[in-house]
Amino acid sequence: MSGQQPPAGGTGKDPEPSGVDLARVALRAAREAARARGDAAQQKKQARRGGLRSGARGDRRDPMALGAAINRLLTERGWEAPAAVGGVMGRWPEIVGEDVAKHCEPERYDEDERVLVVRCDSTAWATNLRLLAPTLVARLNDDLGHGTVRLIKVVGPTGPARRYGPLRAPGSTGPGDTYG
Repeated sequence: MSGQQPPAGGTGKDPEPSGVDLARVALRAAREAARARGDAAQQKKQARRGGLRSGARGDRRDPMALGAAINRLLTERGWEAPAAVGGVMGRWPEIVGEDVAKHCEPERYDEDERVLVVRCDSTAWATNLRLLAPTLVARLNDDLGHGTVRLIKVVGPTGPARRYGPLRAPGSTGPGDTYG
């Protein structure tokens, strides 16, 4: 004898699966393997198409990547030029140079008139930037597309706020010289 005891309540021999049982087991294993391959293929297919889908076919309700959603929003609203100019404002030191960027900074962009307003910290720098304005307009239009910026309006420094009170002479405008 081999030394093995038959299981309690059993005959000592497990019944051999018949042909039908073997076919069922093989079919179940094949289905599980196909499902696993299908799930992997489906995930790869979704990744190639850009993510999950809401139904059998893609439609506007499907999720989309953040970059694609932002680009779509900019296009639908017509914000391409202001967004591009906003990018220029972030890269201002690269465009005009570090020295000019220390003293002059872009303040706003008027999309209707295509005018970029730049504020300088002294009248000397404002004059200098007015002389450089045509060159800067050409450089900005090369970067953004022809006609995006038509004019650069240079604004000098602002003086201190005017105070009105008992120690002021009526009609006085105060010091009118440059502040910078």
